[in-house]
Amino acid sequence: MKTAILGWGSLLWDHRPDFDSHHGPWQPNGPTLPIEFSRISKTRNGALTLVIDHQFGAPCVTLFSISARENPDDAISDLRCREGTTLANVGCYFADGTRRHARSEATLAAVGPWARKESIDVVVWTDLGSNFQQKSSVKDAFSVANAIAHLRLLPSEGKARAAEYIRRSPTLVDTPLRRAVQAEPWFQVVS
Repeated sequence: MKTAILGWGSLLWDHRPDFDSHHGPWQPNGPTLPIEFSRISKTRNGALTLVIDHQFGAPCVTLFSISARENPDDAISDLRCREGTTLANVGCYFADGTRRHARSEATLAAVGPWARKESIDVVVWTDLGSNFQQKSSVKDAFSVANAIAHLRLLPSEGKARAAEYIRRSPTLVDTPLRRAVQAEPWFQVVS
């Protein structure tokens, strides 16, 4: 079984030996998915992190890594543990049609053809959703303006964590929010 793990954010640069020892190098040309910095992270002091966001995300080419695990359930468990989440927040697509799980059918529609083209048996990914409206300091729906307002209200440590996350995200992740944040004066100071 050839199992691919998809990545677009901190999986690529925030190294964790317990996870990283079970997969190969990150490769370009994963499936194109709508990605945006629309999730508030409690572990990153309120910084915005990247998620698949079918409402506000920009089409971005993801990266992928081949799991060293023979059993795809082990690869799923590796990702679940790395992300500190539940199995409900880990998407999966089995090319043989036996299993598929995602918050959105549109994600599965993008992942399936890519997996078949690449001869990959199983694809797994972090499938957390946006929590911006519930968790942001502005308590309003996600928009670039509201996200900028949220980031401006963060304490210095939160701004530093936000800047680090945005700066270290792959350049393939080109979203309206990323471009707007990179033009912010506070971003220039903490970068």
